[in-house]
Amino acid sequence: MKSPVTTCPVAIRIQEDDFDIAREIAVLTERRTDIGAVVSFSGICRADEDSSNIASLTLEHYPGMAEEEIKRHVDEATSRWPLNGVTVIHRVGRFIPGQNIVLVLTASQHRRAAFEAAEFLMDYLKTSAPFWKKEESATGSGWVEAQARDDEAAARWTKS
Repeated sequence: MKSPVTTCPVAIRIQEDDFDIAREIAVLTERRTDIGAVVSFSGICRADEDSSNIASLTLEHYPGMAEEEIKRHVDEATSRWPLNGVTVIHRVGRFIPGQNIVLVLTASQHRRAAFEAAEFLMDYLKTSAPFWKKEESATGSGWVEAQARDDEAAARWTKS
């Protein structure tokens, strides 16, 4: 009998092109018999933020630094939870409401680790990854400020 795979493959991509969630899950789980749960989080451009009708959202990043920062948090997630695979895809460019922006997939033998790791990664992507957002609406455009609620969400993962 073949022994189960015990490595944790990691894929981190920053791209302009859209992604296919089902395809990404299939790639992550292909020929893997050690995965019992895959949790996916997909972030989508929304049309309404604080009663402002958003026409588009532009995301910019610091190439190289963004990937490294994401990898640092993925490494922390794989050290905290028994993960069997992680995929993080973050898109950059101009988006209209309804378009995909970010995908986080975490795979583990059991669901709890996969859920917690995905939530941890999203909290840190919102607060630490070097991405900048510019919203455009009928009333003008402007760069999005950091939100205290995002910092509070990330703070709960801080080890004491």
